[in-house]
Amino acid sequence: MKTLIQYLQDSITANWEQLALTDFNGPSYQYRDIARKVAKLHLAFESAGIKKDDKIAICGKNSAQWAVAFIATVTYGAVAVPILHEFKADNIHHLVTHSEARLLFTDDTIWENLNPASMEKLEGVLKLGDFSLIMSRNKRLTAARNSLNEMFGKRYPERFTPGDVVYAPRKMSDLAVINYTSGSTGFSKGVMLTVGNLTSNLRFAVENLDFFKPGDPLVCMLPLAHMYGLLVELLHPLAKGCHIYFLTRVPSPRVILEAFATVRPKLIVTVPLIIEKIVKTKVFPLLEKPLMKVLMHVPFVDDKLLDKIKKSLLDAFGGNVEEIIIGGAGLNKDVEAFLRRIQFPYTVGYGMTECAPLIAYAHWQDARAQSCGRVVDRMECRIDSPDPENTPGELWVKGDNVMAGYYKNRQATDSVIKNGWMNTGDLCTMDSDGFIYIRGRNKNMILGPSGQNIYPEEIEQKINNLPLVSESLVVDDHGALVAMIYPDLESAAKEGISEHQIENLMNENVNGLNKELPAYSQIKRVKILYQEFEKTPKRSIKRYLYIPAK
Repeated sequence: MKTLIQYLQDSITANWEQLALTDFNGPSYQYRDIARKVAKLHLAFESAGIKKDDKIAICGKNSAQWAVAFIATVTYGAVAVPILHEFKADNIHHLVTHSEARLLFTDDTIWENLNPASMEKLEGVLKLGDFSLIMSRNKRLTAARNSLNEMFGKRYPERFTPGDVVYAPRKMSDLAVINYTSGSTGFSKGVMLTVGNLTSNLRFAVENLDFFKPGDPLVCMLPLAHMYGLLVELLHPLAKGCHIYFLTRVPSPRVILEAFATVRPKLIVTVPLIIEKIVKTKVFPLLEKPLMKVLMHVPFVDDKLLDKIKKSLLDAFGGNVEEIIIGGAGLNKDVEAFLRRIQFPYTVGYGMTECAPLIAYAHWQDARAQSCGRVVDRMECRIDSPDPENTPGELWVKGDNVMAGYYKNRQATDSVIKNGWMNTGDLCTMDSDGFIYIRGRNKNMILGPSGQNIYPEEIEQKINNLPLVSESLVVDDHGALVAMIYPDLESAAKEGISEHQIENLMNENVNGLNKELPAYSQIKRVKILYQEFEKTPKRSIKRYLYIPAK
């Protein structure tokens, strides 16, 4: 089987003259440009004494240069340590030190807030913008960087050709990436991912997203320091010879929609919030108009109206999209029901960092409501439940995607991996056709007054369907369930609804919802937030920040 390294080498040589990477409002690079940059970085690594399995950290916003730094690291035989640029300085210090990184690629704006004394083992810092040296404690690295073009000329005296792109083979068991989790529990662990882990997922994406062809464009929106962005939006398109565009501004809905209009992507990978925001603000208000309500009940007319709405939605995504993959969480039920009604080409996938990241997927034409697909190739799954179709149980997975363990944390590794099976921590059911349905996180489960299992995510999904609710969180406050609600303030303002009226409306609606809920899982109190919940980079709520102290 081809390895990750072979996929990259073959694609670079086969697509030599094709465009590979573009920064919005910045430069574009062909595959041959990537090859030259990677070759120069390999010379710098070699001169600095970087060896196979040494760690190289990358901390910065998504960009073409970030991608080059990552490719150069893994094809050299070193271990890439992607670090989210949103992390605070003390966290970056800790991760660079904990990973034992010898080099760091970063931006000026990040570096100016860091303290070199807190990263004693770090030998050099290279600027992501142009790979110039920001700091060096390695004389050989300094000398190499100062004469890199001359060294490149001596190594390739004629001209640099596809034949010069030969990367050292790596074993499937070799460590390729240490990816520190940024989940909602607040504790980062270094997930050790092998060449085999990444190769298995890359092969799955290449074979199963076969509508996405060489030369097709894609807008990379997820953080590259997060495994979904790294695998599906960088390595997969590069392995196919596609053209990746990086957003260079904060990915607000306006910026994203402008990018879609320019790029017209075939494949979009995103989180539920973006889809929900577009549908809730652009479509649902239209359907609530009196005339539309009447027309939607007229045979044939309703189908024509829905076709027009579907076309306008597809146009908003660039007019060329064949599939939108949603990850990170499930969709709002109302939004999902509407998208299924108009046969919108979306699917919900499922994964986690520890599986590099894929666990489940189904093409949109096969996908089922509220499901996150079937287990991917080269993986097995089982649900720890006496009745997996009806009673949620913990999902365990096994196979080529499962991590080698947590870096320098044997206790954490042994707590989730037993006899080759890994406990995902997710509570799921699975139907007779193998479709997986996530019901909640085991660690989020709340124990009811008489020992009942309460899954806050299920209640939150019902609250999120209430009028003017943007997001919610259900927490246990000393035996009482509290609904923390962030309202849709934009829509409320348009309707002239005051903050006091919002609070009354939310309380009334939650009281109505309580009539549908069992007595043990009823909401006792509503708390309105006027600032958005703090999120992880993949837009999950940092739940641990809102749980009351015991």
